[in-house]
Amino acid sequence: MNTIIGFLIVSGSVVGGYILSHGHLATLLQPYELLIIGGSAFGAFMVSNPMSLVIKTFKGVPTLLSGSKYNKATYLDLLTLMYELFTKARKEGLMAVESDIEEPESSEIFSKYPKITKNHHVLEFIVDYMRLIVSGGMNPFELDNLMSMELEAHHHESHEAPSALTRVADGLPGFGIVAAVLGVVITMGSLDQPPQVIGAHVAAALVGTFLGILLAYGYVAPLAVALEHRAQEEANFFECIKTCILAQVQGYSPQIAVEFGRKAMYASVRPGFQELEDHLKGNKG
Repeated sequence: MNTIIGFLIVSGSVVGGYILSHGHLATLLQPYELLIIGGSAFGAFMVSNPMSLVIKTFKGVPTLLSGSKYNKATYLDLLTLMYELFTKARKEGLMAVESDIEEPESSEIFSKYPKITKNHHVLEFIVDYMRLIVSGGMNPFELDNLMSMELEAHHHESHEAPSALTRVADGLPGFGIVAAVLGVVITMGSLDQPPQVIGAHVAAALVGTFLGILLAYGYVAPLAVALEHRAQEEANFFECIKTCILAQVQGYSPQIAVEFGRKAMYASVRPGFQELEDHLKGNKG
């Protein structure tokens, strides 16, 4: 929703200000200039990135139209899931959770939390490291290093799409200049025409520069920043899981282990201590 509102404000401010300044809206409608700028930028984007990243970027942008899936409710589900797993392992032994982590889709514990199980990467991260804990042989230091290495790789991968869009935004003003130069070339070939025709060609050339700059800083660059924020929200979610698991391995009680995870959250989505405790009690009830 923020994305739509933001774009409406950008468009309304630019177009509204132009019209209020007695500008003619039809002058800004230059589809061929837009074709030069947009087509060139898209072609450069295709050349500079592998097809997998191109597809990933186009899949990622529409997700900005909806709210973040890593909200407080999702975090509460995560902490409650971790608490149930840790409690079962503490009461019945680590081997008791083996069936849950080997077949989470049929697990009574995991089935309570569809927000977690529907996220393939999150589910895989949880069961993989719980599997390592059950199998034994890794101390907390080794586990911490392994998790950090995986999260670093995930962090790098999740920032590829925002970086690719940022480079497109950086190039758009240049492509706007290309469109403007071509407009000037057309103008120079029309010097024998009446002043109003020459003026129209000059206006079209200037609109090319205008569109390149507006697309770069009003639309594409903000999309790249928004994707970065989404990637960081996902990274924090994984950090919360990591913190919970490491606290469990270090011997803390399930209640304290999930409290460690709660402290790793961003303040905007972090439930209060009592809120989490009430949620855990309600789940047990």
